[in-house]
Amino acid sequence: MERYLVVGLGNPGKAYEKTRHNVGFEVLDRLAKKHGFEFRQKEKFKGSLAEGTAGKAQLNLLKPHTFMNESGQAIAIAMPYLQIDLPRLLVVVDDVDLPFGKLRLKTDSGPGTHNGLKSVAECLQTNGYARLRVGVGTPAGGDLADYVLDRFSPEEEKLLPEILERAVQAIEIWCEQGITRAMDAVNPSNPSNGEK
Repeated sequence: MERYLVVGLGNPGKAYEKTRHNVGFEVLDRLAKKHGFEFRQKEKFKGSLAEGTAGKAQLNLLKPHTFMNESGQAIAIAMPYLQIDLPRLLVVVDDVDLPFGKLRLKTDSGPGTHNGLKSVAECLQTNGYARLRVGVGTPAGGDLADYVLDRFSPEEEKLLPEILERAVQAIEIWCEQGITRAMDAVNPSNPSNGEK
């Protein structure tokens, strides 16, 4: 049975719960709940880990507790310990360059302006891993840091469960059928994802 590592990026602590920057954590929480996994604090991985079987895959779900800007540290520790190679790593992040609710799955792309992805690239010395970006929309004005650390609007909150479920399904397709199938199913060019 193949073993996979799915990492949701976010910031630890009550103050950051339900913020746009923590949507990676929320996706993993939903995936764990769906499959009956339970997160446990793992000091050696600098985060919390949930493990279990989903379909034909052995899933390891990691939420780093290093804060966003040092997320790569936890991944760099967990990968060799869990014997995960690069094609079986998926990182889930928020993306201000995507409209709210849009998903985009890519591999071998740069980190852009995302400090969490910059840390991952720095610690792994590569961009050659899969990342699932969850669109949180672009601020109309004001400070970008304030925007991503703010909570979703009430209107967005109503739509969030369906978006999180689509992200969970994308992860399931990725580990069951591979990156190409998952990209075909997920990316905005596909009409089933809400765009023509």
